Amino acid sequence: MMAANLYYSQIEDLMFELSMWRCNDELRVRADVLHRSTRRDAKHYIEFWKQVPPNEPYRVILGDVRDKLYHTRERSRQLLASGHSDIPEEATLASVEQFLEPLELCYRSLCSCGDRAIADGSLLDFLRQVSTFGLSLVRLDIRQESDRHTDVIDAITKHLEIGSYREWSEERRQEWLLSELSGKRPLFGPDLPKTEEISDVLDTLHVISELPSDNFGAYIISMATAPSDVLAVELLQRECHVKKSLRVVPLFEKLADLEAAPAALARLFSIDWYRDRINGKQEVMIGYSDSGKDAGRFSAAWQLYKAQEDLIKVAKQFGVKLTMFHGRGGTVGRGGGPTHLAILSQPPDTIHGSLRVTVQGEVIEQSFGEELLCFRTLQRFTAATLEHGMQLPVSPKPEWRALMDEMAVVATEDYRSIVFQEPRFVEYFRLATPELEYGRMNIGSRPSKRKPSGGIESLRAIPWIFAWTQTRFHLPVWLGFGEAFKHVIQKDIKNLHMLQEIRPMAFAERLRSKYEETKNLLLQIAGHKDLLEGDPHLKQRLRLRDSYITTLNVCQAYTLKRIRDPTFHVTLRPHISKDITEANKPANELVKLNPTSEYAPGLEDTLILTMKGIAAGLQNTG
Repeated sequence: MMAANLYYSQIEDLMFELSMWRCNDELRVRADVLHRSTRRDAKHYIEFWKQVPPNEPYRVILGDVRDKLYHTRERSRQLLASGHSDIPEEATLASVEQFLEPLELCYRSLCSCGDRAIADGSLLDFLRQVSTFGLSLVRLDIRQESDRHTDVIDAITKHLEIGSYREWSEERRQEWLLSELSGKRPLFGPDLPKTEEISDVLDTLHVISELPSDNFGAYIISMATAPSDVLAVELLQRECHVKKSLRVVPLFEKLADLEAAPAALARLFSIDWYRDRINGKQEVMIGYSDSGKDAGRFSAAWQLYKAQEDLIKVAKQFGVKLTMFHGRGGTVGRGGGPTHLAILSQPPDTIHGSLRVTVQGEVIEQSFGEELLCFRTLQRFTAATLEHGMQLPVSPKPEWRALMDEMAVVATEDYRSIVFQEPRFVEYFRLATPELEYGRMNIGSRPSKRKPSGGIESLRAIPWIFAWTQTRFHLPVWLGFGEAFKHVIQKDIKNLHMLQEIRPMAFAERLRSKYEETKNLLLQIAGHKDLLEGDPHLKQRLRLRDSYITTLNVCQAYTLKRIRDPTFHVTLRPHISKDITEANKPANELVKLNPTSEYAPGLEDTLILTMKGIAAGLQNTG
């Protein structure tokens, strides 16, 4: 509906501009047919409200496009309001190809009649807009976890009484999926037993089948581990009658999955059916958030680098153009950082003029919130992509790779020994951060946990990073670095010089000492005396914000203490001016404002305000 509104005004602008009568025979025949078929009850508009005369053929063609845009908008409005519409679907624009065809006809006609300068003006701009944004303005990616698809296929195989798909080996899964993809028999009907989760997956695919294909982009499989994850989605799309199957994009997230990704892709490319399906193009998404949560930032970053190199080699071997989709977050813990440097840091030959990146909700406003900001951000993406392609390929030296591999093993062991194996960690995490209260904030599109029960493993990467960012301790960013540096330096002092060459509570106290140790080692390797010595502009910006955010941190810790400890009594209150004290609302009024709160008046609201304030001050949160 929004697209129809935007395009509608531009079509009228083109009708004003294209008033000429010279045209090619193809356009004249089309204009004559449209003019003769115009009904007497045709719509009257503010502009060109009378029937366009036949000696203005471009306006006749564009007038018909305007009618279809009007009907598209009104039909959408009626369907949203009441669920049905009197306007037949044939009178609307059903696909972007149908929209582009008359515009391209006008363009060809202008060029053939010597009016290329006019054709390459507003009309060409409009053609590019429609080609880029389509009828929906933005293509919607569908994302679902691989386990959900496994549940659906498992229900189907059990219903067919051929066994449990979940218990099959990977080889047997692939064999069965390929046999079904090569055949034509329907696998299930309305009598398939469905849980709520199974219905959710199938209902999503049925909605995709009912809507125009240009409304959708990729079907992303999160937590992908094997080729069968991709083949299962291809089969489900066919079974749910998706007319034009969405391209399937596996998302490899955990450390082990990133290591196995090249072999999984090679297996897919070796399947004739799959190579015919993708037509020489494949997209693979790599996850920065869950890999960092699984193994720590150091090991995750190095494995992401190696995985991209290996994936590109596999694609070249099979003659497939591979597009990397980078699932970065806004914070360093989720792969965030300056756009230009992030793109330039990718391995050689992994971009080839195209890449996809996620832009998190918390950083959209600061990157795209205003027109000038938007253009600047897009220029950075474009410049970095071009620069990466023009640079001479430079790969890490073999001795650097060996050192990084050794450090990654140590960093992973140190990180996991704290986060997953230390019995006191979960208690410390929940005491030191507002993780338990995070769910009270009305933000986010998904639950904070993948499963209601469970510890750190079931917690999603976003709330994991968000909780640590609120404390500004940023544990997922640095934990593991210090131990890795210490290991290689103690092993051989020459490693320190190599690292410099590469560089372009009791438990709480232990973590603090690890942080200080990591910081000092980083400064030693970088040859700096202080953090951010090489970026004084950013250092000054953070210094200006620091006093405000520190105050909010103290306020948050104090509020959490009052919420979590009912025996805690306030013995000292801050001095408040008389005017503010007299203007304060009584406690019972605060209770009325938030009657569902289980805490003392104002505490829950104060906590949420501190979380929002810290997030705004840091500008990247999770």
